[in-house]
Amino acid sequence: MAEDLKKMYRTIVKDHFPPRMEIAFVGDDDQRQTLFYERVSWTIDGEAKGLRYGENPGQEAALYRLVNGNLALAGTQTIQPGRYLASDIELLQSGKHPGKTNLTDADNALNILRYFTDTPTSVIVKHNNPCGVAQAESLADAYHRAYMADRVAAFGGCIALNRAVDNATAEAIADQYAEVVVAPEYEAGSLEILARRKNLRVIRIQAIEKLQQFVGERVVDFKSLIDGGVIAQWSFAPVTLTPADLMLASSEYQGKTYTISRKPTPAELDDLLFGWLVESGLTSNSVIYVKDRCTVGIGTGEQDRVGVAEIARDKAYRKLADRYCFEQLGIAYNELEDEEKKEAIDSRVCKENGGLPGSSMVSDAFFPFRDGVMVGIREGVKAVVQPGGAMNDWNVIEACNEAGATMVFTGQRSFKH
Repeated sequence: MAEDLKKMYRTIVKDHFPPRMEIAFVGDDDQRQTLFYERVSWTIDGEAKGLRYGENPGQEAALYRLVNGNLALAGTQTIQPGRYLASDIELLQSGKHPGKTNLTDADNALNILRYFTDTPTSVIVKHNNPCGVAQAESLADAYHRAYMADRVAAFGGCIALNRAVDNATAEAIADQYAEVVVAPEYEAGSLEILARRKNLRVIRIQAIEKLQQFVGERVVDFKSLIDGGVIAQWSFAPVTLTPADLMLASSEYQGKTYTISRKPTPAELDDLLFGWLVESGLTSNSVIYVKDRCTVGIGTGEQDRVGVAEIARDKAYRKLADRYCFEQLGIAYNELEDEEKKEAIDSRVCKENGGLPGSSMVSDAFFPFRDGVMVGIREGVKAVVQPGGAMNDWNVIEACNEAGATMVFTGQRSFKH
């Protein structure tokens, strides 16, 4: 019986979706704007294959790429057809060819990675949310930092890199279990190293400068409802792209102006901007902590902002404990049975407040009350970035000033559902 259950993950669903798709938007004057798509497949072992299956085994799925047409509404228009990234990947090694979740994870990794082109950056995505994002002077170091930020969640994830994969980075990736690796190029010898992982999907996206060209571009997001209805919206595009776009928090309340007392340091500005752009790829409600251009704790998909701030905090503690255990003993913290060693690790993590002191706190929406921001401040957070706009902004500003923390507003909410 158990073996029968395992078969469903090895079964390739032959989809029956048609080779072409058209989506037409018709105005009151019967003028049409039509988007034209064609289904994508790959030649694997001499056979054309589309998506392995959808979100779950047994769900048929098809990938389509935009080949023609345009949609322009009130000065905003879709990305021009033919500028392919995730919808037309170059599959260098497949083992098992991609399913729907592999490609959506890769796409969201690229969605984050497009904002970081000047510095080697690694984004590791699992179930459409990043579990580790980091920058460093070398690609291998960036990958190591992102992986160690949450190596437990990184198991079976999608790794996206913005530099050609060198042998050192390939060795580090091959030592772990991942589903997908996406990079602009692979240096000589790296593909042979990655081939040790037979089922690893190795994807090339060609010139990395293409990613930066997608900053600010819009596509139409479609959400199908239970009754077959569809919600269409323009995709989200962050407007805060440089430190100069961040606004020092200030608010009027009962005739008095409340302003943050301390301006962010240059290092804090780097982390605040880095965290805000990473935030654009997280499922709401979300709060993350970042330090030295690396995620420390990530909380996603929660219903209340205090709760998600606490989840991100708690994850910072747990992930740091696992990192110390792995570095010292070569095993996961959850596998450690020596209570004395476990207590020593716990004590160290507790003294270090989960690595949170000096970190920056990032929220995709405003804090309606000071209780949310206080979760981070109590752990030693010294900088906060959020959209602003709450009735109680003044009170949140006061909470930061009382703790000597700085805070900036973006003026733009970053929900993602």
